[in-house]
Amino acid sequence: MVDQTDGFIHFSTADQLAETLSKHFSGATPLVLLAYAVDDLGAALKWEPSRGGALFPHLYAPLRRDQALWAKAIIHNGQVHVLPDGVA
Repeated sequence: MVDQTDGFIHFSTADQLAETLSKHFSGATPLVLLAYAVDDLGAALKWEPSRGGALFPHLYAPLRRDQALWAKAIIHNGQVHVLPDGVA
């Protein structure tokens, strides 16, 4: 819903993901994590300051599922989200 209001799709890098989950998706289930290659998103991906001045990727185009490198479930263990293997 926030993406529709803001006019772009909020992305997080692997290093930003845990904080994003905690701040915006606390306790939410089920969740699916999609991975995209920066180069595949082209000029529509903009890096803009957000939390604490950190640069976050924002996509100003429709999200194409066929461009995803992979999709993995994010599990909530009752206290925190557990990231899939291989994700920071």
